[in-house]
Amino acid sequence: MFRAQISALVCGVGGFGALVAATTSNEWRVTTRASSVITATWVYQGLWMNCAGYIQACRGLMIAAVSLGFFGSIIALFGMKCTKVGGSEKAKAKIACLAGVVFILSGLCSMTGCSLYANKITTEFFDPLFIDQKYELGAALFIGWSGASLCIIGGVIFCFSIYDNNKTPRYAYNGATSVMSSRAKYHGGEDVKTANPSKQFDKNAYV
Repeated sequence: MFRAQISALVCGVGGFGALVAATTSNEWRVTTRASSVITATWVYQGLWMNCAGYIQACRGLMIAAVSLGFFGSIIALFGMKCTKVGGSEKAKAKIACLAGVVFILSGLCSMTGCSLYANKITTEFFDPLFIDQKYELGAALFIGWSGASLCIIGGVIFCFSIYDNNKTPRYAYNGATSVMSSRAKYHGGEDVKTANPSKQFDKNAYV
């Protein structure tokens, strides 16, 4: 379970770092190669260079993803078994599960934002009636998808940690109880043996 939590934390924190890099990057889309040959320059655009409606939606989703990833990383530290904060193992398992849910939500927000942006780019690229500058998918989109995948994987591992904690067997010491019960049975057997001769003696005496 401890190794699984370490792997989940690495995935979650790594995914959070990738989301931050993708959100602040200016390479969400880049001019096509055909136009770059004509102009001899590459034109990059990010989330913060345009105020179109779909870009504002993607911007909000990426900000939400980064915020959730940050809080998920903090919560995950309290749910780790190697830390002394968070309470008992049962409480830590619940905290780790909460961190997993937060990481999953962060990954879904990032996945949705990147996919929405990429869909707009591909729609304009393959539209024969679109006469403005056409763009291709930038590196930031692939970084965002990778970060989202890591967050989701880490979140799933954290969620399964509560299942592993409930599955762990708990052994209780029943030695004293077994000894007492065996002694009770032994004395009970003596009582029966001592009682039977007395009853036989009484019957013989009256006969």
